[in-house]
Amino acid sequence: MNSNTHPATVIKGTAYSILDLAIISKGNSLQQTFNDSVALAHVGDAEGYTRYWFAEHHNSDAIGSSATVVLIGKIAEVTAQIRVGSGGIMLPNHSPLIIAEQFGTLGTLYPNRIDLGLGRAPGTDQATASAIRSDFYQAMMSFPTEIEKIQRYFSTDNGTEKVRANVAEGINVPLYILGSSTDSARIAAKKGLAYAFASHFSTGQLISALEIYQNQFQASSTLDKPYTLAGVNVIVADTDEEAEHISTTLYTRIIGILTGNRGKLVTPFKMTDQFRDTIQQSAVQQMAKYAFIGSKETVKKGIKSFMKSTQVDELIVATNVYSSAVRIKSYQLFAEIMRELNEEV
Repeated sequence: MNSNTHPATVIKGTAYSILDLAIISKGNSLQQTFNDSVALAHVGDAEGYTRYWFAEHHNSDAIGSSATVVLIGKIAEVTAQIRVGSGGIMLPNHSPLIIAEQFGTLGTLYPNRIDLGLGRAPGTDQATASAIRSDFYQAMMSFPTEIEKIQRYFSTDNGTEKVRANVAEGINVPLYILGSSTDSARIAAKKGLAYAFASHFSTGQLISALEIYQNQFQASSTLDKPYTLAGVNVIVADTDEEAEHISTTLYTRIIGILTGNRGKLVTPFKMTDQFRDTIQQSAVQQMAKYAFIGSKETVKKGIKSFMKSTQVDELIVATNVYSSAVRIKSYQLFAEIMRELNEEV
């Protein structure tokens, strides 16, 4: 496989990227949701974001990022510079050969702009996971081996093998290991691959996972030193009060995840004392530990502290709000924050 390049490493300071689940806002169509992703990608391209990643989820009325590879192709087609990829492809759902063919094709169509982030969770419930792939559990337990198969299919050394992904051989599509536990950190370190931690929803093991990855990292033919990304939730508005109002949508979604009611994004509403008490509950606060909400000044302070404590190479930002216009503005303001912080380095 060609050199696993990370353009962000040549950027002064910390890189910043976009994570999109194509979450549907209540009252919006799936088509509108996809149009909103295209609009956001244009902004990301213009504002210096390093990459635009889609997650993979299935059997959800609220999430449109099911055919992840199709959305990646759409965004790559309408942008010019930003890298586009998966955050991630849930590998146990798929054949490594098919993934190599799909991403090899994308890498040929959009040279040096496609990323392949790989996770081992199902991205859905157990019944749906079984419907996607009957041997899902076995594939999940074979995650490290499945990664090796993908690497082999991308390698020019596979050209003489009986089973080939000819459209992938020699194509530069960097691999990233995604995870939310120390297990994934060990896999990424052992394989010498970049590591992205899902701290935008799973916060408990972030610091320990990063430490394990850094300490156990083994240089590989694709990456000579550790490279880390961390997911964060961000809502930036003109004032703290406005951001708090907007955040009621995000907190409603967090509560829904915790209670098993993962509905579409709701319109923001007035922050009542009762709702404020609800979001102060420990489970909500734990999931929102790395949510940075407020004015530019407030978010900048929080992000600066997060960057100092984690020393990650890149932030990948999820902004789950009801309005596309509000989401775009938040990403624009966050880009300003990151440019300012990186100038201070």
